[in-house]
Amino acid sequence: MIFTDTHTHLYSEAFEEDQKEMMQRAIDAGVERFFVPAIDSAYTPAMLDLKRNYPQQVHLMTGLHPTHVKENYLEELAHVQEMLSKETFVAIGEIGVDLYWSDEFKKQQIEAFHTQIKWSIEHDLPIAIHCRDAFDEVFEVLETYRGSSLNGIFHCFTGNLEQAQLAVDLKMSLGIGGVATFKNGKIDKFLNEIDLEHIVLETDAPYLAPVPYRGKRNESAYIPLVARKLAEIYNTSIEHIAKVTTLNSTKIFGV
Repeated sequence: MIFTDTHTHLYSEAFEEDQKEMMQRAIDAGVERFFVPAIDSAYTPAMLDLKRNYPQQVHLMTGLHPTHVKENYLEELAHVQEMLSKETFVAIGEIGVDLYWSDEFKKQQIEAFHTQIKWSIEHDLPIAIHCRDAFDEVFEVLETYRGSSLNGIFHCFTGNLEQAQLAVDLKMSLGIGGVATFKNGKIDKFLNEIDLEHIVLETDAPYLAPVPYRGKRNESAYIPLVARKLAEIYNTSIEHIAKVTTLNSTKIFGV
């Protein structure tokens, strides 16, 4: 039984003290595939080191996270473009719009989102979408590319059924993590109305740890807890969840 974590920040400062042990716990738990999103240029060296240390298990993305779109966003986008020309990546992400903390750079976030989507199409790569308090803005951007080759994952999906259906209609799979195990997570109430072929597992480690670790540091070893919850939601076995979601991730990322 092979699990895939489609969104995990393994290079995070939260793992500085025990990254090797954390990785081994995940591998021991059956998580053999790790897809690692970018944040900004400051993390690039740590990401490349991680790939060198785990060349078979770790697959990198490149991109500029919306909360890191600041005054220097054009420099940061130039770094993403440079990385695309120098290294091998399986996706562009995480990218999108985040208006939770501030809308000061909303215009620039949307511009950066468009720019990186165009690069994803140009390089034939999927995207990993970050959306927080910005469903309308994200869907407005995605609609611009309806009918194109654009596809990817709506990371940490927390919307309603209508938004889930729209995401799928726009060729996005839904990244499901610890939120599905929360009592107030809500997505567990309708998720089984979305075909399992559109679902992938993720942790977003070190954030959003599933129950019973909610509020603590998340890590990829907890993917089976998310899978167990999905097995309940879809009334199937955890083995089936692992098999289908890993197959889905292979179709999306091409590895």
